Amino acid sequence: MALIRGAAIAAVAALGAGGAAAPAAVPAAAAAVQVVPFAAGHILAAGKMSQPPTTAQCETDFGIACYQAFQLQRAYNLAPLFAKGVEGQGQTIVIVDAFGSPSIASDLQTFDAQMGLPNPPSFKVITPDGPITTNPTNCTTAYSPTGPDLCSDYYGWTDETSLDVEWSHVMAPKANILLVETPMTETEGITGFPQIVEAENYVVNHHLGDVITQSFGANESTFASPAQIYSLRSAYVNAAGHGVTVLASSGDQGSTDYICDPASGCADPNNATCCQSTRAVDWPSTDPLVTAVGGTQLQLDAAGNRTAPDQVWDDLSSTVGVTGPVYTWGASGGGRSAVFSRPQFQNRVAGTVGGSRGTPDIAMSAAVNGAVDFYDTTDPGVGGWGIVGGTSEASPLFSGVVALADQVAGHKLGDLNPALYAMARNGAGNGIVPISTGTNSYTFCIAADEESNDSCPSSADLVTVPGFNANGSYNDATGWGTVNAALFVPALARYAG
Repeated sequence: MALIRGAAIAAVAALGAGGAAAPAAVPAAAAAVQVVPFAAGHILAAGKMSQPPTTAQCETDFGIACYQAFQLQRAYNLAPLFAKGVEGQGQTIVIVDAFGSPSIASDLQTFDAQMGLPNPPSFKVITPDGPITTNPTNCTTAYSPTGPDLCSDYYGWTDETSLDVEWSHVMAPKANILLVETPMTETEGITGFPQIVEAENYVVNHHLGDVITQSFGANESTFASPAQIYSLRSAYVNAAGHGVTVLASSGDQGSTDYICDPASGCADPNNATCCQSTRAVDWPSTDPLVTAVGGTQLQLDAAGNRTAPDQVWDDLSSTVGVTGPVYTWGASGGGRSAVFSRPQFQNRVAGTVGGSRGTPDIAMSAAVNGAVDFYDTTDPGVGGWGIVGGTSEASPLFSGVVALADQVAGHKLGDLNPALYAMARNGAGNGIVPISTGTNSYTFCIAADEESNDSCPSSADLVTVPGFNANGSYNDATGWGTVNAALFVPALARYAG
């Protein structure tokens, strides 16, 4: 059975005032029977904030930075594009999430109003695989192999949905948004993935969108065989044939990933543990037809100006106030696939990836210390404004950038990877900003549930999985680096158009 987790939010711890650790708002990511957002366990909702916190407030109250919409718009140099009328007009960003959120339409309106953003021209929700039956009145706190779904999983997805919708909108404020919800249940084994595949095929076949962003994934090694992964690829093949771009978060456990107890069938979420003691990567980010989006740490002032160059996202437990031996709280997923061989577009980085598909391809903001504000009223643990991070943030951010490039090109750009690697070969003027510092090495504590802010009992419980270092060129921590959108967007439109 595959260990299926949501990729979206794995980056912000639940902290108490002054940076003291408190129980996480959402428990640790669940196991194979369902697709759970990477955001699970990394959401800060101290005091059910009624206003979006500022950077100064987060630094004072929680000891970490957080950012609002205008700060990331400035950091990624979107103003020159907006001034030219390039805000995503006529494009549709497709977001795929299990369960979705019943409050997302009104939550997006509140987010926009308090962030000073226009509402999207069109915001629609569809459920191609049937109605969403899980809700706050029928979810449960105790796992049962026959259901109903766990509330922690349900609320993890409402948080994920809020993050995905709100922050893709930040980057392309006048793009349409289509939220595709799937009614996954815990009794279906890996059928959570087939539902998503069917839903994405529906979107592609009915020409409903231009770019699909996915904030979920599964450790390649938790599938029964490579053939099982290949059996789930039809939506990506279909998207490539129809010129639709597909993105995926690269994961939040750096050089490794979650595993589950094979004897359990990976059905009980409690059997999902961090982490594999050897290098591991997530699918679908490893799929050659998918652009994998890794994570960086932004360091911005109150206006959104950089105070230091971006670096690999690699937050420590001490960053979020956990005492005891220090382990990794979250880091940019990346490495080399054990399923897919090196695709042609990576031939010029063969010295880095060897004979395998290497990930990620590009990277955007994901750090806990540099989280983004989001708004979700369905999750009672958030109850309004919270802060969040992870590569679940990075993929929707990049989907907005792609929507801007689609607008400039005047059509869908399709599979980006060949163009992206050609751009990187041909110089800095194309808006790719290399990352030169940081690593995605991952140290986990065997005896601690990291996503619940547990202290590690002893340094003897620490296991380090060596990762990959940023080097100012292509690497398996941040891919080619991050983007200066004012340059990157027109360049991508040229190369992929």
